[in-house]
Amino acid sequence: MTIRLVLADDHAIVREGLKRIVGDVGDLQVVGEAADGTEVMQRVRELDFDVLVLDLSMPGRSGMELIKLVKAEKPRLRILVLSMHQETQYAVRAIKSGASGYLTKESAPAQLEQALRKIAAGGAYVSTEVAEQLALGAMPGGAAAATHEALSDREFDVLRRLAIGDSVTDVASALNLSVKTVSSHKANAMAKLGLHNQTDLVRYALRHGLIEP
Repeated sequence: MTIRLVLADDHAIVREGLKRIVGDVGDLQVVGEAADGTEVMQRVRELDFDVLVLDLSMPGRSGMELIKLVKAEKPRLRILVLSMHQETQYAVRAIKSGASGYLTKESAPAQLEQALRKIAAGGAYVSTEVAEQLALGAMPGGAAAATHEALSDREFDVLRRLAIGDSVTDVASALNLSVKTVSSHKANAMAKLGLHNQTDLVRYALRHGLIEP
């Protein structure tokens, strides 16, 4: 049985690379591509496919929000997140939002093929560390979490975008929010993390692997 895929990444070179990997495997077929959240929702509505391969860091809606929107539209559609972020927290949030698997972009092509097959068959594909974090989070009085786990998905996304140097206005435009709303999310996130200024924010994000050095 052919596994039909849609590739969602804002970098054309990444999509081309993925198509080459998938093209070497007979029963995997790319039936569509998307470069941002709007195109993702268009493909979800207009195409019949099995797995959405989704980058978390595209322009527009946050990755977690997009996962929830896709699942609301097509609950049975399987989602594999393919991200540049190594941090376990991204994977845990993605799975809790509705994704079926999480791979970093450094993963070997064989891992991608394995993940796609497992997810298309109804399984889940995550690292041992992520599975452990999900299990601990489900237990009463589980292990102490990183402070940023207390952030909402929106606060988490705003924090990450500000940490890479986007202004409040940039973030408001990218997420289609008002400057006042973004400023409120920023203030809430900074308060929860005990951060006092932009330097603190960047240091925290780097220390926890939320942004690339």
